[in-house]
Amino acid sequence: RHPSIAWRRRGRSAASAASPLQPRSAAAVAGGSCCPGAELRLRFGLGIAAAVAVALFAPEARGLRVAMPAAASASAPQASSPRKRKPFLQHLVCGGTAGLVESCCCHPLDTIKTRMQLRVLTAGRARKGPVATAFGIVEREGFLALYKGLTAVVTGIVPKMAVRFSSYEQFRVLFGAEGDNAPKSRVFLAGLMSGVTEAIVVVTPADVCKIRMQSQYHSLKDPTLRMSDIKYHNVFQTAYVIVKEEGLGALYKGVGPTIARQGCNQAVNFTAYQSMKEWYSRNFRNGGELAPVQHLVLGGLSGGMGPLVNNPLDVVKTRLQKQVVVPGETPKYAGMFQGIAVIAREEGLPALWRGITPRLLRIMPGQAITFMTYEFMQKHFWTLLAPAKQHA
Repeated sequence: RHPSIAWRRRGRSAASAASPLQPRSAAAVAGGSCCPGAELRLRFGLGIAAAVAVALFAPEARGLRVAMPAAASASAPQASSPRKRKPFLQHLVCGGTAGLVESCCCHPLDTIKTRMQLRVLTAGRARKGPVATAFGIVEREGFLALYKGLTAVVTGIVPKMAVRFSSYEQFRVLFGAEGDNAPKSRVFLAGLMSGVTEAIVVVTPADVCKIRMQSQYHSLKDPTLRMSDIKYHNVFQTAYVIVKEEGLGALYKGVGPTIARQGCNQAVNFTAYQSMKEWYSRNFRNGGELAPVQHLVLGGLSGGMGPLVNNPLDVVKTRLQKQVVVPGETPKYAGMFQGIAVIAREEGLPALWRGITPRLLRIMPGQAITFMTYEFMQKHFWTLLAPAKQHA
């Protein structure tokens, strides 16, 4: 008889659980057939892990190396030496291009995150996830409503990326963190100061304008909608209205949480990316360059670490920047720590992590696209300028 018939005839006794030969279903492995959600989560997690493994290790399995071992060993002394400083123009063009591509691809997720963080749960009001929030926005306001505030992002993305990458390189020089084998504590400090710099110079005013535009609930599908019914139209008009009605300082609402958020994000982001990049290059590329898909995966992994820690700062920053302060009245959220205490007391601690799912969905692919595009542009920047130099 076939062995499978013998297995089935053993019955549904305790021997079926004790037998090492009887195969178990995927549902049993995931926690029982009564939990199909656990099985789906298990399969989804395994699928993500397999995709990451393929992206990182498949090129090596096929033997597609960027440099031969001999060439890699010959260039090893150069890897430990400080890198040649790049001009500000190169950081501006490469960083701006990376930021532009990233913002156009991922901005709808940022709009969903903002709407979830601004929603105050009351009795009888159901909680909505990111998918339900997205469908609700499209149904009520139209598909283009997902791109509300994009002008604020695009307008600020070029100086933001220029400030981020150029200041990061300058702080690496200042703290002695140049080169691939620099101490990671100094890389962390350079990333921290880079985030603080971009928060003060660019991010805070752009975020205030973006959030004011995203928080408008008008429907773009309404045929009777007039432009006069919309308070905020674009980033420049929004900044003008805010300064006119609330003063110049209103553009810097939430600057404290923004500094803390950006500083933490960039410190963790640059340190994690640099560490993973060096480790992967050393162990799997013989010191050679990484493929674009590998920059994509490593950038996404490093980008997801910061938001898990500092999401409460992002929630209170959003509340601070959205509220309109009326002269003579005490605002509900007066500062970073007071705002965190108010949200936790009135809505519970989980409210401080509201919007974490769309934020991760927004930041992780965003950082993946940013680092892949930035590395690609840095690699080919002077190649594109070489013909012009030869003609000159």
